[in-house]
Amino acid sequence: MIRTEILYILYGYRIMISMKAILLKLPTELVEMGDACADSLGVSRAEYIRRAIDRMNHETARARRARDLMTASKKVRAESAHVNAEFDEIEGDVET
Repeated sequence: MIRTEILYILYGYRIMISMKAILLKLPTELVEMGDACADSLGVSRAEYIRRAIDRMNHETARARRARDLMTASKKVRAESAHVNAEFDEIEGDVET
């Protein structure tokens, strides 16, 4: 089921977004802790869960970018070492 709702995002700006309804089964303790946190923030359970998923999505994307960067770095490391060795040879030829 897709619904359109108005959400208040940063600084009270209103935006319309499409939303899908989902059904979650969660441990009672997790729900109770989430409800307490949502209450302390003054938001609904649904808003709290949306924020938690959004935060996790951002953290996962950041970790994926870091992993991809490390993979790319490892791929070019050998070539960089080869280029540096060539520069060292050129610099050695100039000095002699």
